[in-house]
Amino acid sequence: MRAYEFAGGTAVVTGAASGIGEALAVQLADRGSALVLVDRDGDRLTGVADRIREAHPQLEVDTYVVDLADDAATDALGTALETAHPGTTLLVNNAGVALGGRFDQVTLEEFDWVLAINFRAVVRLTAALLPTLKAHPGAHLVNVSSIFGIFAPPGQAAYAASKFAVRGFSESLRHELADDEVGVTVVHPGGIRTRIAESARLGSGVDPAEVAEGRAQMARLLRIPPEKAAAQIVAAIEKRRPRLLIGLSARVPDALVRLRPGSYWRLVARGIAARGSSGQSSSGQSSSGQSSSDMGGTAARD
Repeated sequence: MRAYEFAGGTAVVTGAASGIGEALAVQLADRGSALVLVDRDGDRLTGVADRIREAHPQLEVDTYVVDLADDAATDALGTALETAHPGTTLLVNNAGVALGGRFDQVTLEEFDWVLAINFRAVVRLTAALLPTLKAHPGAHLVNVSSIFGIFAPPGQAAYAASKFAVRGFSESLRHELADDEVGVTVVHPGGIRTRIAESARLGSGVDPAEVAEGRAQMARLLRIPPEKAAAQIVAAIEKRRPRLLIGLSARVPDALVRLRPGSYWRLVARGIAARGSSGQSSSGQSSSGQSSSDMGGTAARD
């Protein structure tokens, strides 16, 4: 498939008010893409859009404030995008939220909230815009999964389930859309420096005393600038890469899972214990079972 052409097309980006989504919007505009930006946070989204309009007055930049946890609102958004933006050639399903706590510490409603945003919204928006993408041979679809779509630590049952689902959905679509000349990239970020540390939810059964410690651990591990992650995603789109791992915090676990698919966590837990006994900061799980890894590298936004 030929290289993706940014200029002249319209890119739809969810979770565009901060983090990777904001950085992607800026870099796609720099490449000449018109933008359709989606997020729940209207104030932040307006700020992002206004800055891009000021830098690129020739580009059309539209915004939609939608809570992707609401299935009906997501369906309405899909219909609106299909109707109002027939020139869409790129869809980036980037919005995501995080929920920490063992499966027995979260409610089914909390679990479903994660699935609604992280997976069902991806499916719904892809379904709505797929006819438009297929009408433009050379179009592209990006779904942001996570390293937790490859590697599943304790305390992340909801998040890992949603991100493994995104991975499987994306890989199947890649094979289905090859003859339509629509590329598909699934992204697995590592520790991206976003708002995830302060905005992640903890399950209602998690001891409140553990919340501050878990968030502090996460904040220490989120080191990769979102602009760097966005640049890698843009390059992957242009080159039609099927799969993108961002950072050593993604590549190392990916290699470990390949080597020890059934027992990787025993090695990780042993390393966590060794670091803890030596007095170093733990990079694994808190006493609640919540992993203090990147939780996918996406801010808790939709």
